[in-house]
Formats: sequence, C-alpha cells, structure tokens
Amino acid sequence: MKKNKIFIACDSSNISKINIIINKTKTTKLKVGYKFGLEFLNSKHGRSFVSKLKNKIIFVDLKLNDIPNTCASTIKAIKDLKVNYLTIHVSSGLAALKASKKVSGNIKLTGVTTLTSLDNKALKQIGYSKNLKKLVVQQAKLANAANLDALVVSAHEVKDVKKFFKKEIITPGIRFNSTKNDQKRVMSPRQAFRNGSDWLVIGRPITQGNIIKNIQKLIDHLD
Repeated sequence: MKKNKIFIACDSSNISKINIIINKTKTTKLKVGYKFGLEFLNSKHGRSFVSKLKNKIIFVDLKLNDIPNTCASTIKAIKDLKVNYLTIHVSSGLAALKASKKVSGNIKLTGVTTLTSLDNKALKQIGYSKNLKKLVVQQAKLANAANLDALVVSAHEVKDVKKFFKKEIITPGIRFNSTKNDQKRVMSPRQAFRNGSDWLVIGRPITQGNIIKNIQKLIDHLD
C-alpha cells in the first residue's frame, strides 16, 4: 500500500529539540522527511547538523529570492549538504529559476508560490492586482516553463495548479483543527491529500506537545 508522505517542519534553533523531533517521528506507517528552514540553518550549529544527517529525506527551505547569479551560486554552495529538496521563490523570475535549475543537479528544485500566510487582502497591500488563485496558477505556469521539479502550493490551489504543473506538489498550512496560528490558507491532512498534494509539510501540530501522540493522531486521521 502506498504510504502518505509528510515533511516534518523542524522550526527551531535548538539541536536537542530537533534530535527529539527526528527520533520521535519514526514510523513505518508514513514516509517521513524533514524540513529545515532559515531559523535552523542560520543557527550556530544548524548547517553542520544537516550535513551529518544520514538516510533521511532532507528538505532545505531557503526560499531563495534573488538575482539569477546569486541564486545559482547559493545552490552550488550548499551541494555538500546532499539535500533532496530546495526551495526558490517563483517570484524571483524565469531567468533566476532557469539559472538555478541548470546547476541544481540531483537536488529537486522546488518553486514556492504564494505563501500560505497571505490572503487577497495582503496581496493587495503588497501591490499585486491579480486575485490569489490566478496569481498562484500564473506562478505554476512559470515553474513549469523553468522545468522545476516540485512546487509548494496551498491545499486550496492544488486542483487548479495540477492542470498546469504535473510534478510533485508540496503543501504547507496543514492543521488538524481550526487553529491557524500565522497561516491564512489552511486545510486538514486528509482533505489536502484528496485535493492532490503529494507531500504535506506539518510543523506545530506534530512538534508541539506529545510528538508520539501527535504522529499517531495524524495516522488515525488519514486511515
């Protein structure tokens, strides 16, 4: 039977806490990877820790957003980490996406669409005139044109995006209940998978409180 796939968001700068998260989320019922973002990778020992991880699916969430040369150079600079997935903002533009893809090698270059912490009101404040769904679809088309390997998309836009982007879809903003924290576009794990997500990114609903019980709660929810 095909296993549901999740990335555990390791959002902390505390090495001991990250070790606990990894040790307590081992399960044969799910395919589990680990996402390390700016907080952990910019901490004192974060990069070294990731470089020593063995036999883990590693998702480095740098969300690159810069000129083409800087994005490509950064990818070259982290190749020693042997990561599986690396994020870049689609809004960095087609030239930056293509330059990054050209040097990414075995790393699955993953385009970030519109953050799940944003809604239509926030986009207007930034200066976008397109509504959220149309903007995300446009970003998916751009990611497809750049031949990216995966895309980070809110569960609310997955069905629309899959018409234009046929590779892996990774979905953050997953909640077991109505607690949104700093997210705006959230959805339950079961519904996100039903919508067509390949991977879910789950942080606080698993890593806060009793981690083992939280993982079991997720497994029960998906059964």
